Amino acid sequence: MIKIKKQKRNPYPTTNEVYALGQHIRMSAHKARRIIDQIRGRSYEETLMILELMPYRACYPIFKLVYSAAANASHNRGFNEASLVISQAAVNEGTTLKRLKPRARGRSYLIKRPTCHITIVLKDIEYEPISRYMLCSKKPRGIKGIKIKGINKNTNMTYPNTYSSGGLWDKK
Repeated sequence: MIKIKKQKRNPYPTTNEVYALGQHIRMSAHKARRIIDQIRGRSYEETLMILELMPYRACYPIFKLVYSAAANASHNRGFNEASLVISQAAVNEGTTLKRLKPRARGRSYLIKRPTCHITIVLKDIEYEPISRYMLCSKKPRGIKGIKIKGINKNTNMTYPNTYSSGGLWDKK
């Protein structure tokens, strides 16, 4: 019998992104999206301050996820926490827990308790990947500057006001 050895796949390929995923969080996706929309695109430190001061119940699990993603970035990739920005934040609906509540006359009432999955992706803005040009001794060839004939870069292009003819009846 031949054993096939699986290759270990790097969970973080050569990019500047790190993520944290929280699954089956006991709140509705709609309530979590209200908070996620406020923090998307902000810096890590600013996000922590916003989440601490917001009065919603959804802030605490999102706070824990952002903190966990930053810990992944500093521990696994060696990124600086001061240069992290939330590049992506998504909330998806999870499974719905269904419970029965007893009612009058022997009837029962269905109660739905929604869950959600939250994904936070942090991006390091100071990350510079090793390019293939750093490995060779020659400098890469590229376009040094684009020159267009007939246009001087230092000229100011001003356009006359199209609504005024300079006459007496020019007032709006």
